[in-house]
Amino acid sequence: MEHELKTLTARLLAQRWLPRGDKLVRRALVDETFRLELDRRLADVGLRLLDNPYAAHVGVALQPELAEPVFGAGREYAASNLGLTRDEVALLVILWALIVLPKRQRQVTRRELVDDGQTDLFGGDKPVAHGDAVSGTLTEASLIADFGPRLGGRTKVRNFMLGKLARLGFIERRNGLVTEGPLLDLALDYRVMADRIIHGTLGEILEAAGHAPPESNAFELAEVLPDEAEALDEED
Repeated sequence: MEHELKTLTARLLAQRWLPRGDKLVRRALVDETFRLELDRRLADVGLRLLDNPYAAHVGVALQPELAEPVFGAGREYAASNLGLTRDEVALLVILWALIVLPKRQRQVTRRELVDDGQTDLFGGDKPVAHGDAVSGTLTEASLIADFGPRLGGRTKVRNFMLGKLARLGFIERRNGLVTEGPLLDLALDYRVMADRIIHGTLGEILEAAGHAPPESNAFELAEVLPDEAEALDEED
């Protein structure tokens, strides 16, 4: 077990995130002894494992109490410890709302992108799906047309902002399409953001642009997370 723990810890530190289906990651999710030792080793250097059962990846982050000592000296920390500007943070939140919120609703109801919910009588018994089966795509053209003027212009959004978010791992860009990256669902806290977006000002902006987030009951989706995490561990 020692070699596996060293290997997984080193890979998490070097690569920042790993797919949930990775052999050692799966062991950390189902082997309590292995997970406790992994958590201890990460905690020794001020880190914690990011494990969202609805996300397709796991990653590492600073323990909350160390965020200020580590990042507080930089002026940009007030907005982001990744050096994101206010406009870039705004675009990131918009992308999260347009990709993750609809995806989460499909995951909770066990529906896939091609499923209208009428053909599978036992859909609720299926394991939570990840990846392309539930995660939708956006076209860069429509995204820029709807939100570019609010975020500094088309050129800025296309050539700089989307590229930066892709390099950081929040999104992936391919043939004019924007899809979910490893960190989009993992690094942003669903419990904090969902209800604020659905019932807040951003929800009104998205609706005006024709991209209204689903009228899902955000409280109910948030409440299901702990139970789902336990169920997923048992399934794995």
